[in-house]
Amino acid sequence: MNERQFGPELTAEGASFRLWAPAARRVDVLLDKPHALRRGDDGWFSADVAGVKAGARYKFRIDDEIDVPDPASAFQPEDVSGPSEVIDHATYRWRSENWRGRPWPETVMLESHVGTFTRDGTYRAMIDRLDHLKTTGITALELMPVADFAGRRNWGYDGVLWYAPDSAYGRPDDLKALIDEAHLRGLMVFLDVVYNHFGPEGNYLGRYAPAFFTDAQTPWGSAIDYRVKQVRDFAIENALYWLRDYRFDGLRLDAVHAIAEPGETPLLGDLSRAVGKLADTTGRYIHLVLENDDNAAHLLDARQDFPRGKYRAQWNDDYHHAWHVLLTGEAHGYYRDYQHSPLRDIARALGSGFVYQGEASAHRDGRPRGEPSGELVPIAFVSFLQNHDQIGNRALGDRLETSANPRAMEAALAITLLAPMVPMLFMGEEWGSKAPFPFFCDFHGDLAEAVREGRRREFAGAYARYGDEIPDPLEVSTMQSAVLDWLSREQPPGRERLALIRKLLSIRQREIIPRLADAAFGRAHAEDGGLLMADWRLGDGTTLSLTANLSNQDMPLTAAHIKGTLIWGKELTASMAPWAVSWRIG
Repeated sequence: MNERQFGPELTAEGASFRLWAPAARRVDVLLDKPHALRRGDDGWFSADVAGVKAGARYKFRIDDEIDVPDPASAFQPEDVSGPSEVIDHATYRWRSENWRGRPWPETVMLESHVGTFTRDGTYRAMIDRLDHLKTTGITALELMPVADFAGRRNWGYDGVLWYAPDSAYGRPDDLKALIDEAHLRGLMVFLDVVYNHFGPEGNYLGRYAPAFFTDAQTPWGSAIDYRVKQVRDFAIENALYWLRDYRFDGLRLDAVHAIAEPGETPLLGDLSRAVGKLADTTGRYIHLVLENDDNAAHLLDARQDFPRGKYRAQWNDDYHHAWHVLLTGEAHGYYRDYQHSPLRDIARALGSGFVYQGEASAHRDGRPRGEPSGELVPIAFVSFLQNHDQIGNRALGDRLETSANPRAMEAALAITLLAPMVPMLFMGEEWGSKAPFPFFCDFHGDLAEAVREGRRREFAGAYARYGDEIPDPLEVSTMQSAVLDWLSREQPPGRERLALIRKLLSIRQREIIPRLADAAFGRAHAEDGGLLMADWRLGDGTTLSLTANLSNQDMPLTAAHIKGTLIWGKELTASMAPWAVSWRIG
């Protein structure tokens, strides 16, 4: 039986169709012929149609004027404006039937884009790379959004049909097979979901359900009005749908600071509680992670056994930004908030989570940003040196590997992968891939030209020197340039970097993860010249200590810098070599 309000429900006789269309006078479902839907309460239209089976294709006709796909379509074989397909999720035979997930402290994340992860760019092709993830020490694969978008290529943040995995990557059963095979290898799978806006092409909701939107604007389009019950239900049911019917182990919610909810109970709390009920009743580990520029510490609680209105963790952009400034010297855009002392900012992130915990942000015109976060546990933060945004928001989509000192990169990785926060890599980072990841999409007409012009304006300042080198986001070659260079992991630079990452993650698995439960922040500080020191109290009562020289010069040390048993790096003496990192437990 269908557990949600939206989308068709297969019955013994056929299928039951429903559409929330409060602005429509008449709605028909188009199958072999039109079937009129009855209008009920609160703008709902419904009809039972006999003889409908899985695989049937349908559209809704609104007021005899326009034919639209189901906004809760489970699959769009002919793209966003084509007919929707009825999918029977119960027919997939799961092999990993006993999988219940993994505890959050065991998470080592790898963010990936389905279309560029392999040359084929499909869910099925990703399966062949799962063994690589496992042997590397990755425990969780995160997919960038797969909700149906216009065209054949997109980052995924222009999705308009939230329930339909995009046909460019395969069919629903192909996505399930990827998740199934990951679970058989002990890998969790997370999905990035976007609840702050709909994509600009293929969204027809404004015609028959304008109550979905407010007058407010996000950077990507009209804000969604979650004060409306049906709209809230649409998002919450979508989250449950991915977790229940596809068995994702968790969700990463994109840019929740852009969700506009004036004067109402936040959607985030209701969504978390609904997911928590699913986790509780099924006995599964399910994890919810935020991206939130507001640094709202009160939304986070990594210790909860299942979601109860809060979220396991947040992507820590502060940590990334401070490292990026230290490694590159760049100080444009949001990086200017970290240009004064990136080393001390890294120390603050290591010592208490966010860098901005209520301080004024110059990038935000002096407005205060963030909340105190030191009372949270370290695993309430996801730390990373690169992700899709921080690469793709650059003019050329170039990775850190193209500009940072290799020894500095190795030091940054040694700190990120062994610190008690949850680490995340961007696909290919484990072997130092230099494949770019520029923004790309497949729009047409005026919208395509608007995207081109928007990118030109965005890079007119700090990146103006690149001129005609900036990739055209609409060209097929731009996406093709982002396809991972798997062969480079077998060549000397890639082979050495991959060996380093595997060694670091094996140490994390052996020494850090078993002690993460109830770990707490300790002290962290940076000394003039580049010396970084930090410690954390681990769950078994021991202390994890970091000493690092993040400079190009030898750094003198004293006995106070040396405590505990060495787990990574060289034994410390009277001085520390440039870009050396030492981890100890005692």
